Amino acid sequence: MSQINRSDSRGENSLGLIAGNGRFPFLLLDAARAQGLRVVVAAIKEETDPEMNERARVDEGVTVHWMSLGDLSKLIEMFQREGVTRAVMAGQVKHKQIFSSIRPDWRLAKLLLNLRTRNTDMLLGAVAKVLEDEGIALMSSTAYLEPMLAPVGVTTERGPDEVELADIAYGMKVARGIAGFDLGQTVVIAAGACVAVEAMEGTDATIARAGEIMRGLEQEASTLERRLTVVKVAKPKQDMRFDVPVVGAPTIEAMRAAGATCLCVEAGRTLVFDREAMVAAANAAGIAVVGEAVGG
Repeated sequence: MSQINRSDSRGENSLGLIAGNGRFPFLLLDAARAQGLRVVVAAIKEETDPEMNERARVDEGVTVHWMSLGDLSKLIEMFQREGVTRAVMAGQVKHKQIFSSIRPDWRLAKLLLNLRTRNTDMLLGAVAKVLEDEGIALMSSTAYLEPMLAPVGVTTERGPDEVELADIAYGMKVARGIAGFDLGQTVVIAAGACVAVEAMEGTDATIARAGEIMRGLEQEASTLERRLTVVKVAKPKQDMRFDVPVVGAPTIEAMRAAGATCLCVEAGRTLVFDREAMVAAANAAGIAVVGEAVGG
C-alpha cells in the first residue's frame, strides 16, 4: 500500500511529517491538525505504527504514503507531488536500523558515500540539506510541541537526595561529553560511578543493561550504591530538527525494573510525553524526576 486517503489542497497549509516509531509522530500530527494544517505523512515501513492508516481513514486532512527507510528519492518526489515545502521529523528511527537494515536508493547511497563520519547527526543533517536543496525546509520537531518540553525543577513528589544530586552533577558531565560525540544521550550513574553509557541500543535498553550490571554485583562485595540515577541530555549543539531527547512513562517503567531511583533530564530541550502518566508512575515507584537547565 503506497497511499491512504486523498486531498487536493496545497501550499502553505500543508506540512510534511516524516514519521518514525512511537507516539511522537501522532502527538505532532494532532498538534498540526489542531492548527488547521493538512498533514502529508511519510510513514516508514520499518518503523511507523500501522495506526497511522486509521488516522488517515477518519481525517480528510491527513494523507499517508508508506515507504522504506532508504527511499530518499521517493520521499522527495512524494512531497513535491503533494506540494509540501515544510516538513518535520518525529519519532525514533533506531540507530542500528539506520546503518544496517536499510537498502539505500541511488540518492541515499551517494549521500552515505560522501559522509565524513557515519553518525546519526551527520546522516540526518545531510538528508536535511538534500531536502532543502529540493525546496523542502526541515523544521524543528518541537515546533508544535513546546508545551511538552521538560521544565526546570522537580516534577515529582520526591526530589533527589544528596547522593542522587551528586550523581546528577557527575552524570551531566559524562552525558554531555558522550552526546558531544553523537554516541548517545543517556548515562546511568551509581555512587559516582558510570554504570552504563548509551550507544546504538537506545535509552530503555541502556537502563536495562545498567540494572543487569548491578544485579550481577549482588553476590559480590561492592562499594557501589545499589540505587541508579539516569541522566538524559541533548547534544551540546542539538539540532532540534531531529533526534530530540524524549522521556515518558515507558522510561519510568524501565527505571523501576532496573532499580533506578532518580531521573534527570535537560530542561527546555527534552520532550516529556504523557507527563501526567509519567509523573504518576514515578510517584508510585518512589522515583524522583527533575529537569536541569544546562544551556549550550
